[in-house]
Parts: sequence; C-alpha cells; structure tokens
Amino acid sequence: MFRSHTCGELRLTQAGSSVTLAGWVQTVRKFGAITFVDLRDRYGITQLVFNEGFNQQLDENPLGREFVLQAKGTVIERSNKNPAIPTGEIELEVSAFTILNKSAVPPFTIQDDTDGGDDIRMKYRYLDLRRNAVKKNLELRYAVNRSARNYLHENAFMDIETPFLIKSTPEGARDFVVPSRMNQGQFYALPQSPQTFKQLLMVSGYDRYYQIVKCFRDEDLRADRQPEFTQIDCEMAFVEQEDILNMFETLIKRIFKDVKHIDYTDAVERMTWEDAMWQYGNDKPDIRFDMKICTLKKPSTVYFNKQDHATLINDAGFVVFDAAESVMAIAVPGGATFTRKQLDELTEWVKRPQIGMKGLAYIRYNEDGSLKSSIDKFYNEDRLKGIAAASGAHPGDIVLILAGAEERTRKATSELRLEMGKQLGLRKEDEFKLLWVLDFPLFEYAEEENRWVARHHPFTSPKPSQIQTMIENDPLIHDAANYLSHPYAQIKANAYDMVLNGNEIGGGSIRIFQRELQEKMFAALGMSEEEALHKFGFLLGAFEYGAPPHGGIAFGFDRLCSILGGSESIRDFIAFPKNNSGRDVMLDAPSSIDEKQLVELGIGVRDEG
Repeated sequence: MFRSHTCGELRLTQAGSSVTLAGWVQTVRKFGAITFVDLRDRYGITQLVFNEGFNQQLDENPLGREFVLQAKGTVIERSNKNPAIPTGEIELEVSAFTILNKSAVPPFTIQDDTDGGDDIRMKYRYLDLRRNAVKKNLELRYAVNRSARNYLHENAFMDIETPFLIKSTPEGARDFVVPSRMNQGQFYALPQSPQTFKQLLMVSGYDRYYQIVKCFRDEDLRADRQPEFTQIDCEMAFVEQEDILNMFETLIKRIFKDVKHIDYTDAVERMTWEDAMWQYGNDKPDIRFDMKICTLKKPSTVYFNKQDHATLINDAGFVVFDAAESVMAIAVPGGATFTRKQLDELTEWVKRPQIGMKGLAYIRYNEDGSLKSSIDKFYNEDRLKGIAAASGAHPGDIVLILAGAEERTRKATSELRLEMGKQLGLRKEDEFKLLWVLDFPLFEYAEEENRWVARHHPFTSPKPSQIQTMIENDPLIHDAANYLSHPYAQIKANAYDMVLNGNEIGGGSIRIFQRELQEKMFAALGMSEEEALHKFGFLLGAFEYGAPPHGGIAFGFDRLCSILGGSESIRDFIAFPKNNSGRDVMLDAPSSIDEKQLVELGIGVRDEG
C-alpha cells in the first residue's frame, strides 16, 4: 500500500509506530546534516526528518516543491513542537523514501498566503485546489450539501433527477442552447431551473421532491454569478405558504447547526416587499443593523402606499429638494463626529457612476442638542429638528440626505446605508440574520412593451384572496401613464424570498395549478393562446389530470456557501469556476470547434468538392 496513515492523523500517542505516508512536498529545509520536509495531503501536514545517512541520496535526487513522495519511518516526538498544526507534537523519522513523481516549479506558492494572482491561479486551478484555504472552502461546501441532504431525507423528500437537455422558452435570462445533430436546425436548451419538471412531479404524485442541481443562465457576470451554478431545488404538494416557510427556515437552521455549530434559536423575521423597499431601499435588506431609510418626499407614481414627510422640506426655496422626485435620509449613529474630510469622501462616494447621485446633504445632530447643517441656509432649526426626528436621529448622530429620481435615489440610499454599516463595523461576518420577504407584486410593468411581466416567473400564483381579481379583469393596459391604477398592479404574489445578511439565498412561491388561471397568467404576459400552447402545452395538459396544490423554493447553493464561509465571491467555493468573462482559462473554453463538427450539426459549410 502507498500509505498506512494520512498526513493529518498522527499524534503523540502513536510515537514508536512504524508508518508509511504519501503526499506532496510543501517545503524542504536543510540544517547542517539534517533535512526537514513538510509533507502535505488533503488531511494535513506532517514533518519528515531525514538524518545524515540520506545526504548522498538527497544530493543525487534532490527533493523539490510539489514532488509526490512516499516515506516510511518511525513516529517520534518533536523537540520543537508546532502548536499551529494538529500533528505539531510529532515528526516522522524517515527510514526509506520513494519519489513517486517529480514536479515542475509551480507558478505560485502552494500556501494560504500565495503569491499568485487570480488569473494565474485560475489557469492552474488544479494547483490552487491544493491550498489549504481553498480546501477549507470545498469542505464547507460538502458539509452544506451533506446537511441539506440529510435534513430533506429525514423529511421524506425524494431526490429525483430532471433532464439537462430541454426546450428553450426565452423568458427572463438568456438560455444556453445546444444544437441537435439528429434534428438539424433544432436546438435544446440547458435548464435555467428544473421549474416545470418539479411541478410535473407534483402532478405525478411525488409530493416531496428535491435536487441539488446544476442550472445555466447566459447572463452578464459578477462576483456572485456564474454561467453555471447550483441550486438546492425543492417542491412540495398539498401545502400552503406557511408550510413552506416553516419547512425551509428549519432547513437553514439545521445547516447553521451542522456546518457552523450555531444554534439559531431566534424566530425568523418576516417583512413585506413594500416595507423592505420603503425602509431599506431594496428587497433583500441586511437587518443585522437598523439605520432605516426615511422617505422625506416621494412621487405619486410609485407602488408604495406609504406616507412621506414632504411637509418638512416643502416651500423652503431649496431647488435641489424642490426639483427632485424623491428625497431620502438615513440617521448614522455616532456620525456627528465625522470630520469635513470624511463628509467630503462620502460625497465623492455617492457621486461615483455606480451610485450616480449629484451630491449629499447632511444635518449634524451634536451631543448638546444643537444642529449644524449643509442646508441651514434654507431650513431653520425647528425644521432641521423635524427632519432629524423623522429620520430617527439622536444627539451624536448625523443625518445624510440624498435627492433625485425615485428609483435611483432609493437604490443609492440603500447602498449608502450598507456602506455606513460596513464603515461602522455593523455588518459582522460572524453574525447571521435570516429574513423572509413576502407579498411581492405579482407583475411589473414593462414600459417599452406596454405589457406586464412576471416579477418572479409565470408559474407563481397570486395571493388566494386576489385570484378572482386576476381572472375577472382584462390584463391589457389601456392607459400606460396610469398603469398603477390597473387592478393587476395591486395583485400580490404568493411568493417568498429568504434573505441572509442582505443576500437573497432562496426564493420560491406557491404555484398556479389550475389551467384557467395559468392561461390567464400567460395572456397577461402577452402570450397568445397558440404561443402558450407551443411553449407550455405539456404543463397545461398536465393540469387537466388532477394537479394538486403545490409550491416550492430554490436556494442558491454557491451563494449560501460563500456567505457561511465569509466571502463575497461564489467562485471561492466552486472547484472549477469561470472568470468574470465566463471563460474557463484552464481549459480555454469556450472555444471554436472543428469544421467537421459544425457540418455534422448542420451549422457549418459543407465542402461539396
């Protein structure tokens, strides 16, 4: 056998044992006539000691970094112990060794603090995977996978595989398409999710399904997106929304317990979409800290049925606020001590193209109760106090105010809130806060096309109390300028997102299971009856054969792992990820293919000669 033990398991209790180890040479250190080698495998590091009897052999066959080595010898107690590693009390006194394979000099050091940049490590990913930091990420990913599977198995879910070669139905993100050789001119698509298949499984009577499954979307990339990604995909029949929420918040709590050894005993907070947008500026708020948004002014043409504080800022002659669609503020705790330099830096921060604001106003609420503001030329002390009070400020705080177009200002204020939370140390990596966001609008209005689009997907059911509203009203928008007055604008989705520390980690809904309602949904999205039958006739047909009430959820597995691992990038938790351009630089993919293959697929030029 190549080894009797791994490089991470030997302890002082095994001193005197004869063992055989195998692994990779991490470092070679020569001290006089004695050579020390750190031998590494997936399980850890063991120090090897080569006494002077090996000097000639090592001179003739010197060991280098990343050589594959087998060593036999006796476990002995180390004189200079290393408490930083589990095997630090022992070393292996080598009696014989074999170089199993030599290695070229690696392009970067195989250590936690490597000297390799992202590009070179991606190109040599098989070397990068040897690093302990990457190994820990993959171990965490496996632990999350194992915990989820155990929980779902214990709760009678069945793991059922669904196809990867399916029909393209261009809704939402772009499909990756695959040409068919046997049906030339026709194409498969890679699934963006197993959505329709898991609904068909509910119709088939498999009332609890799950799959940890690869999905594919041809969309622009960023740190938390990849063209191929993994979901924990689940569906249940004979359930209502409450059943789904209880089942899957318990799943995430189980993962916390198994993977992070955290007993998450708090009740998971619930918040409507409208409250999330109004108070935090986005639909995935980070609730580890407060600092809620105060909307001082809003236009009438927004979804929010909330009251602003326009009387505090109106009729003051300040043209910036008067001309703005929206004015929003946050109270930053302890911010009254911010220096002029800090405020100038924040002003430049909100002016960046990624944020897109023209400037920043502030009200400094000093500890003694006095106020100093960048807008006190226009607002007297009573008004400034009113704005500060509406924003939730206390003595010692500072109120930061942004003004502009509604959507941009709300997003910018949300980003400013998160930035202040980061600067003040309120977004702690070791603190986890779950949240359900509920009651999303079922539809969004696509102005360019003058039609409704589904906020989630076209299989999401309205809230039970609003099903008749959807069935009984014409979805056509006759007055585009006042689309918010259309009955469809008020319909809420029977949908839910799970948010963790300001990141959406899962989303789902109760599904439509009646053919009439599903056809109404397709019509609302602008599909003709013929188009709906062409794209989804199989699903509509299945609804004719006793479809049960059902619903489900899908968790972003890569994103969940990255949050639990304290990283902003999901690439750190994927064995072989793509770069920000969607390329695999190790394989050099995507790449061109042989002309012969193109001809076989019917998309090349055949040489008639």
